[in-house]
This record gives sequence, C-alpha cells and structure tokens, in this order.
Amino acid sequence: MTESEFNLHHPQPLLIIISGPSGVGKDSVVQTMKRRGLPFHFVVTATTRPARPNEVNGKDYFFVSKEEFARMIENDELFEYAIVYKDYKGNSKKQVRDALASGQDVIMRLDVQGAATVRKLAPEAVMVFLTTQSERELVERLKSRKTDAAEDLSLRIATAQQELKRAAEFDYVIINSDGCLEETVDTVVAIIRAEHHRVNPRKVSL
Repeated sequence: MTESEFNLHHPQPLLIIISGPSGVGKDSVVQTMKRRGLPFHFVVTATTRPARPNEVNGKDYFFVSKEEFARMIENDELFEYAIVYKDYKGNSKKQVRDALASGQDVIMRLDVQGAATVRKLAPEAVMVFLTTQSERELVERLKSRKTDAAEDLSLRIATAQQELKRAAEFDYVIINSDGCLEETVDTVVAIIRAEHHRVNPRKVSL
C-alpha cells in the first residue's frame, strides 16, 4: 500500500481524527496503523500523565511536566488541549501544520473533548468515532485494564458512558469489537481511501 494510493485523485491532504471514549482501543488502532507502515503522519500528543509500561517518550506521547505544559499554553503552541482525568493533553500546532504542508494525510488520536475542539477549528477534518458492541463491554474493558485507582476508575467509566452518546457528532462510527482490531484498521483505511475519491474533496485550513 503506497502513498499514491491515497493521493492519486485528490492530492489535498486530509486531517483524520480518531476518537471515542476511553477503553475503545484508540491507541491500539493507531499502533496497528503505524506497524503496517501506512504513509500517514501520526501526531504525537503531549501529556502530563506518567508513562505506562512499554510507552516510549516521543513515540507514544511526549511526557512533559505541568510546568512545561503551562509554558506551551502561554506561548500558544497548542492546536488543542484539555484536562483529561486530572492530567493535561494537547497537540502542537506546528506539528500538524508542517505535516499537512508536506502533503501527508495526518492522523490525530483524540479524546471526545479534544475532537470537538478540532471540529470547530477545522470543520473539514474527517471525524471517526470508535465504539464497542455495548456499554457493558466498554465498562468491562476499563475494569480489566487495572491502570486506575477505584475512584479514578469510577470517573473514567462515568465519563466514557456519557461520551458514547456523542457518536452522532462524527462523520463515521466503527465498532471495534474484541479480537477484531485488524478489521477495524481496515475500515479506517477504507474510509481514508474513499475520502480521497470525493467529487468535492475536503480542504483543511489551519
């Protein structure tokens, strides 16, 4: 699969947002896309939360202090940012603009709150919402991760349940069922390919 397959008809680069509640598999989808060597620029998010086991700084996230994050806000360096479960997450304006200017399609992995912010700033972004077969499945996934204290887990579950109701704000909805990660990624790739065949292509301006 080559870059020309995505840009043959409309070279205008796309900004693709992959979003959804905590626990739906956003990270797994993006990691699988990277592993396949797809010709996209994957935006690396800055966060003030500690790194989890096996996460690599600069690859999975930029792990920064709250002081450094505050400096980035003050200098207007961030495309969007939000407080997510007591920690900050945000994405660099320069990183997104430079990637689009290079002609690459740009993939951003965002929580639902961040996706709403980007939709306001870039209405032509392709908005993809990942979900599960049921709310119960989502809750079970969050519980099985065992990365949160009981109080934080309750907050994460309550937030995720509310975010599930916001699927209608997106362009596409994909059910990322357990054991079907490769099929989910295939669907994301198919959406991007179809978007490059639009009669009236999207034109993202930032």
